[in-house]
Amino acid sequence: MELFSFLLLLPVLLVLLKIWKWVNDKRDQECYILDYQCYKPADDRMVGTEFSGEVIKRNKNLGLNEYKFLLKAIVNSGIGEQTYAPRIMFSGREETPTLADGILEMEEFFQDSIGKLLSRAGVSPHEIDLLVVNVSMITAPPCLSSRIINHYKMRQDIKCFNLTGMGCSASLISLDIVRNVFKSYKNKYALLVTSESLSPNWYAGNDRSMILANCLFRSGGCAILLTNNKSLKHRAMFKLKCLVRTHHGARDESYNCCIQREDEIGKVGFYLGKNLPKAATRSFVDNLRVITPKILPVTELVRFMVVSLVKKWNRHGSTKGTTTQGPIKAGVNFKSGVDHFCIHTGGKAVIDGIGFSLDLTEYDLEPARMTLHRFGNTSASSLWYVLAYMEAKKRLKKGDKVLMISFGAGFKCNSCLWEIVRDLEDGNVWKDEIKNYPPKTLVNPYMEKYGWIQDEDPSTFKIPEE
Repeated sequence: MELFSFLLLLPVLLVLLKIWKWVNDKRDQECYILDYQCYKPADDRMVGTEFSGEVIKRNKNLGLNEYKFLLKAIVNSGIGEQTYAPRIMFSGREETPTLADGILEMEEFFQDSIGKLLSRAGVSPHEIDLLVVNVSMITAPPCLSSRIINHYKMRQDIKCFNLTGMGCSASLISLDIVRNVFKSYKNKYALLVTSESLSPNWYAGNDRSMILANCLFRSGGCAILLTNNKSLKHRAMFKLKCLVRTHHGARDESYNCCIQREDEIGKVGFYLGKNLPKAATRSFVDNLRVITPKILPVTELVRFMVVSLVKKWNRHGSTKGTTTQGPIKAGVNFKSGVDHFCIHTGGKAVIDGIGFSLDLTEYDLEPARMTLHRFGNTSASSLWYVLAYMEAKKRLKKGDKVLMISFGAGFKCNSCLWEIVRDLEDGNVWKDEIKNYPPKTLVNPYMEKYGWIQDEDPSTFKIPEE
């Protein structure tokens, strides 16, 4: 009788065992951020109005129309006077870069930020199991990940990935790699390093679609320490809830809107096409379709469906369709499932467009605007400066959700949702100056300094010598 009872219970026990194993494995697939460190270059690399003017005047391929265009672009960029440029700019060699210039810029970053991060976290470089590096605009064998491994003398069995050419959305692509590796290996440390090498990529031509990149991109970077070790959960800052990647590379229009190429006189630069906003909007909408059901409560999704059906019914019978240009309102209340919005600082128009689409307030957009003003567009690392601003302002509380949104060449839109594991209030890279933000005005002094160019006559214009 006991044997019979045991045989009856055996299938139940096996099912319970499988459930327990599934739950246990699921817990080991979690992805936590233990700490992160944004890079703050030395003050002697700071780009002010005077220095910007000097750099622009060194380009002998520019005429009055290009100067007027640049002035308008910089004034409306949302960038202030405390961003950073690579050292090659200060030595006046931006048109003749060497391989060493690009590597030096990267080494200066990762030796500072990775060192600070590991020291603060109490983790030895020898404990790192996975290293993922993304820097789009430089390829130099041995790769940057190998240079980091050599500098910190990491283990010989470390798994490393080196991403290039992935654009401004690359840090979330790197995060996706970490997440997927964590699914197969338990109790691991991962180091994610994200930056951009500007030294070899200054554009010295006069194509307006390519000189625009000179106005937006600035030096920066971030190192992030992650783990899937559940015993370290109490030390974690963030827990990854979901991540969605959208790639429109199959669309020629999207693929060609943001690309590195040569201009008509053979100068290499980064082309930003007029159809870029359209490509960004399409990829953003498609990304939202996938991530929205993952991050919003059912009640909000049902409300949206009902409202949409009512609107569709009210439009029924109309013979005229509607066309929408520019940003599109999502129509969903994202604040029902998201507390903070970490937006890529691709430019003022990018921030404004996302703000309009998601119906965000100036409070929601403040971290991105302040990051753009203080640090500029630091490419793939910009998201982490925005996150650090929120932390420095003591906005990030336990249980809150943070939505990250980034765009990149290809054309790509990547997004992810983080849950804050504990109250956060460290200033990170903003620590010494967060009290000064937001400033009373974001207006930069470029128009005041160079506004006279607007009144110049092309036939008599000549740049005054210093």
